This record gives sequence, structure tokens and C-alpha cells, in this order.
Amino acid sequence: MKLRKVTAVSAAVLALAVSATACGGSSDSGKGGGDKIKIGVKFDQPGLGLKKPDGSMSGFDVDVATYVAKELGYKPDQIQWVETKSADRENALARGDVKFIAASYSITDERKQKVDFAGPYLLAHQDLLVKKDANITQGADLNGKKLCSVTGSTSAQNVQKTIAPKANLKENSAYSECIAGLQNGAVDAVTTDDSILAGFAAQDKYQGQFKLAGLKLSNENYGIGVKKGDSATVDKINKALEKMVSDKSWDKAVETNFGPANYKNEPAPKIGQLVS
Repeated sequence: MKLRKVTAVSAAVLALAVSATACGGSSDSGKGGGDKIKIGVKFDQPGLGLKKPDGSMSGFDVDVATYVAKELGYKPDQIQWVETKSADRENALARGDVKFIAASYSITDERKQKVDFAGPYLLAHQDLLVKKDANITQGADLNGKKLCSVTGSTSAQNVQKTIAPKANLKENSAYSECIAGLQNGAVDAVTTDDSILAGFAAQDKYQGQFKLAGLKLSNENYGIGVKKGDSATVDKINKALEKMVSDKSWDKAVETNFGPANYKNEPAPKIGQLVS
């Protein structure tokens, strides 16, 4: 009789455990109701990763990440978007805060020491955004002009040190401030990746006012960051990116997010092939 009581209690405990497991699910499995996947993106880059006032997300990185998540088994409503600022991307992956990051994340040798990358999925270039009627066609034209970028930007330092040493550099805390300065004439040019500049220029309030100089001052291979050692996820993401290109979803995402800025994007890069 005593043995039967213990067995009954054990059975009840087991039943509760199974029930809890069924309800909770795994945060990474992508199968079954209630499962979520956490994806790192930017929240403040129009055209790439932007959180709208209503809480929805838009941008090329967001579209790429959504497609990849679908191929991993997750529906859009199973995605939990996590803001990952540039300085915290490696730490966010190491801590396990997110499954992967798609956030204008250039693949570099230094970063590859800390994280693994899938891709690349976009080849961007450092460029200049100027007024539509501006006569700036080469880097040297910036000498004597007011150039804007964010504080500590390597893009601005590159222009000032090697391309136009006599440019007057103005640094702001956000690119949106630089773009506003370009609109009101406080600065003559803004510099960072052309994809970021195109995203800002494509906004309704700026359409038709600016143009990209098209100087291709550097090559930026955007990859999807994954926790170091997670080669299985890298392989799955690479297959998803190849499918996105082959079924033309990649082209559609480029046109949707950058088209209004007349962004002359590079063709979709080959997986594993970096342009130096």
C-alpha cells in the first residue's frame, strides 16, 4: 500500500513535468506554439532596421532576418526583436541574448575572433550623401567643406585622414542629426555605409532631396553574426540566404527598402566570398 502511494505521487510529478514542458517549449526549436526566437537588429537605421512608432519593424536587415527565421522554422509572430547597438553585438551573442544578429554587421578579421558569421548577404561601401544639386563628385571635393558623421566613426576618420584632410568634420551622436543638418545646410555631406545613407534618403520626408555620390570608399561585407562555435546555425542560415537570392526575395527586399533613394546596389554576394 505504501509503495502504491509513492508511485502515484511520482506519476503525478512526472505528469506535471511533461505538461510544463509541453506548454513552455524550447526558445530555439522553432516548432510548436509559443516558441520564440530572439534576433538582434538595429532600431534606429531607416532602410535597414527601424522600429516604428506602432512597434513594428522595417528594413532590409529585418526582411533578411525574417526570411532566415522562416527557414529555421519560425513564423513572424514568433520573432522577438532585440535592439543590438554596434558596441554590444559581440557581447549579446556571447551572453546568448539573441540567436543571431543582422544589423549592418560588417565581417572583419577582428570580429571573427569573437563570433562566427553567415553570409555575406550584402556588399555595401562607404560613401557620401549630399544635396541633389551638390557638385561633389570625388573625395577631394570635400576639402573646405563641412562633413558630418557620428562620434568616433571610422568612416569620417578615413575621409579626414586619407581622402580630404582639409574637410571640416562635425560629429553628432546619431546619423539622423547629420541628415537633418544636411537638409538645412548646416553640413555639406554625410558619410557612412551607402546602405545606411540610402535608407535615410528613402524616407518620405527626404525623398528627392539627396543623392549618393557613389564613391565606393570602402567595401563592407554584411554578415549575420552567430555565437562562436555554432557552426550548425551558420550552415542553416547560409542555406536560407542562398534560397532568398534564388527565389528573388532578396531583390524584392532591396527594391522595397532602398529603391526610393536610387541606390545602385551590388549584386547579391556569394556565400563565403568576401570582397576586400
